[in-house]
This record gives sequence, structure tokens and C-alpha cells, in this order.
Amino acid sequence: MTFGRLERSAGSRPMSEINMTPLIDVMLVLLVIFIITAPLMASSLKLDLPKSDTTGSSDAPAVVALAIDSEGRFYLGEQLLDPAQAQTLITARARDAASRNPDTEVQLRADHRVPYGRVAELIGWVQEAGLSRIGLVTETPPR
Repeated sequence: MTFGRLERSAGSRPMSEINMTPLIDVMLVLLVIFIITAPLMASSLKLDLPKSDTTGSSDAPAVVALAIDSEGRFYLGEQLLDPAQAQTLITARARDAASRNPDTEVQLRADHRVPYGRVAELIGWVQEAGLSRIGLVTETPPR
């Protein structure tokens, strides 16, 4: 009768190398996710926001002054606009200013109680008319 050896085999040895393939796969998936989501995170409104600490005035050659009071009424300069015609008048004034000088700046003053949606609506009207320089006028905090 033949007997096998009574010695035990050493078994499998531990792996001393790191398998990089799964790590590279995960990193490529994360890269694709960031590439896809990065444009979605950018704001669609292009604003040139002023600093609230500065007291300097704008250097824009032409300015269109718009304001929204706490009740949500629109003003062109100091003139109160009829709510039914506000969009038409503001868009026409902005389009006229853009045709004369595309670097015309819109200075927007909004009461702090005005909902953000109302301000965004006004900014949308101005951008549709062709003006992209929009400054939000703020008060300088007391020191």
C-alpha cells in the first residue's frame, strides 16, 4: 500500500501586492460624477455683487437705477411703476440702455424684507434685455 506524505503543505501565502484596479475604477466613477455635476452647481445669474464694507461708488459710465420696496413695488429711478406695466417698462428701459452702451450697470436697491424670488425676477428681466452688469446697493454698517 502506498501512503501519501504525512507532511502538510504550506498553504497559500499572503498577497504582498495591492490590487489597484478597483481603486482606479472608483476614482474614475467619482471623476465622472464631478464632471457631470459641476456645471449644475454654477449659478445661472451672473452678478457683480459689491462689498458692503466699501463706500466707493461705481465707475460705470452709465447707470440704470432700479428699486423694490418692502411691498414688492418696482421703481425706475424714483418713479413708482404701475404693477401691470412694470416688466414692460423696465425691459424697454434696459434694452434702450443696452443698445446705447452694453456696459451700462444696473444698480438694484431692494428692501431686506423683499422675497428673493422677486429680486431674481427683476434680474431676469434686465438680463433678457441685454444688460449683465448688476450691482446690489447696500448700506454701510455703522462702526
